[in-house]
Amino acid sequence: MSRIRPALALCLTLIGGTAMADAPRVAVDITPVHSLVARVMADVGTPDLILPPGASPHEYNLRPSEASALQNADIVVWMGEDLAPWMDHAVETLAANASVLTLLEADVTTRLDVRENALFEAHSHNDHDDRGHKDDGHDDHGHDDHAHDDHGHDDHADHAAHDDHDDHADHDTHDHAEHDDHAHGTHDPHAWLSPANAGAWLNLIAAELSAADPENAGTYFANAAAARAELDELNAEISATLDPVRNRSFIVFHDAYQYFEAAFDFPAAGAISLSDATDPSPARIAQVRDRVRDQDIACVLTEPQFNPGILATVLDGTTAKTAVSDPLGVDLTPGPALYPQLIRNLATALASCL
Repeated sequence: MSRIRPALALCLTLIGGTAMADAPRVAVDITPVHSLVARVMADVGTPDLILPPGASPHEYNLRPSEASALQNADIVVWMGEDLAPWMDHAVETLAANASVLTLLEADVTTRLDVRENALFEAHSHNDHDDRGHKDDGHDDHGHDDHAHDDHGHDDHADHAAHDDHDDHADHDTHDHAEHDDHAHGTHDPHAWLSPANAGAWLNLIAAELSAADPENAGTYFANAAAARAELDELNAEISATLDPVRNRSFIVFHDAYQYFEAAFDFPAAGAISLSDATDPSPARIAQVRDRVRDQDIACVLTEPQFNPGILATVLDGTTAKTAVSDPLGVDLTPGPALYPQLIRNLATALASCL
C-alpha cells in the first residue's frame, strides 16, 4: 500500500501539470495588455510579459528570457508598430510560428489620430493624410522606418543646453524631431486607455486563445464576459470620480491620454511633450506655459520620468497643481488586476489635482 500511494500521488501530479502545460504559451508586450490577457486566461494559464514595468515600449533591447518567451510563444498579443516599432522585427524573427494578434490593427479598435500641436483644439485630424498610411491601421510601411527611434530617454539631461541656441532654430529642429517620433504611423498608439477598446479586445483575446485551446474555450469567454462587466462598473466609477471637477482644465506632460479623455469626455488643454521619447522644443514649452497662465489651468499631470526643469518652466508664475499619472502602470503589480487599477489611478490623480 505504501508503494501505491506515492505512485498515485505522482500520477495525479503529472495529470495536474499536464493541464497547465497544455495552456497556450502567450507572450504580451506591455503591462496593461498583459493584464487583459491574464484576466481572460484566469484559472487556465499565465501569459509572459515581454516589456518589464518601467521599460519604454518605443525602444527596447530584449533580454534572453524575454526573447525566449517570444520564441516559445504559441500566441503573441501586442499593440503594434505604432507603439513599439522595434518589436515588429522581433515578432517576425523569434515568433515566426506563433499566431499574432496586433490590437492596433484589429477592426474593433477605435483609433485616434496623433495630436502634434501643443494646444489640442488647433489640431486637425487630417494633418497626416499625406503620409500614405491606411486609415484602417494595417501595416503598409517597411521596417526601415524603425531607424527614427534610435535616440535614448536619458537624453533629457541635455535639455538645459537648449536655451543656449536660437529659439527659432530650436523650434524647427525639435518640432521636426517630435514629428519624426510618430513617423511610423498616423494613429495615437495609447489605445489601451480607452476602456471600450479594452472591452472589445477581451473577446478577441478569448477567441485567439480558444482557437489554440478549444477545451478551455468556455472558460476564456466566461472570463472575458466577466471582465467586460467589471469594465462597465469601472466606467461608472470613473465618471462619478470626474463629475465634480468637469469644469476645470488640465495639461498633460506627455500626450498619452487622448483615449482616456475621449472615453470620459474630459479633454486636456494641451501637452508639454508630444512623446516621452523626445524633449519638447522651447517654442512648444512657451506655448503651453502661456496657456497655463492665460487660462488659469488648474493642474498639470506629470509622469514618473518627467523632466523637472521643463515642468518648472511651465509652472513658473502660475498656481497650477501637479499630480503624477502613469499610462503604463509602472508601479503596479503585473496581473489581471492591473488594468482597472491603472484607469482608476489616472482618474483619481486627475480629480485630486483639480
